[in-house]
Amino acid sequence: MHVVWSLAAGLGIAFAESGLGVGMFLPGETAIVLLAATLPSWQLMVALGVLVAVGACAGDHVGYLLGRRYGERLRSTRPVRRIGVEHFDRATDLLRRRGALAVFGTRLLPVLRTVTPAAAGTAGLSYRMFLPASFAGSCTWALVYVGGGSVVAAVADAADGLLGGALGILLVVAALAVTPVLVVRLVGGVRGVVAAPDVVAVERAIDAPRPRRSPFSPLIGEIQI
Repeated sequence: MHVVWSLAAGLGIAFAESGLGVGMFLPGETAIVLLAATLPSWQLMVALGVLVAVGACAGDHVGYLLGRRYGERLRSTRPVRRIGVEHFDRATDLLRRRGALAVFGTRLLPVLRTVTPAAAGTAGLSYRMFLPASFAGSCTWALVYVGGGSVVAAVADAADGLLGGALGILLVVAALAVTPVLVVRLVGGVRGVVAAPDVVAVERAIDAPRPRRSPFSPLIGEIQI
């Protein structure tokens, strides 16, 4: 029964964090790591990973459908104002520039992950582009944190055998606290350095004046024979 509740909790937490923005107030990543660490076999961890991925993707669809239905009016809603309208605007702008790649790329980033599905609907991203990006991002998110739970379980077993129960528990708690933060720092740090110059380069390329073509060098397709 404990296993059934753990699997159901993983599905529900992933859906709530992705679809309702609960992850802004509750640490969903830590909960997934903890659930995975309590499962007794790798088969159950795989099952948890599948359910977490499905829940996260389903939650993305809630945000996407809300964005398609309400459009720019979402900016004035209470959940978006609480998260920050500037984050919603950044996600919308990023989606208009990068399309489905932004849906996948923001999955491991706090705040942006919460508003990106709704921003995708607002930006008019087609569903055939949104679905594979959301599914791939959800699978990646599940793999990272369920995999992190398996690492925590291995650390707990080793610590219990070598150091005793009390110290082992302390190490597990430390691992639970550090794992989500470490993933966010690694992903967010890389994207924080790379993404900003890339956006600036795109803006300069768009705004740059196009060179005039000389009338003495016509294209081959324009030559009349």
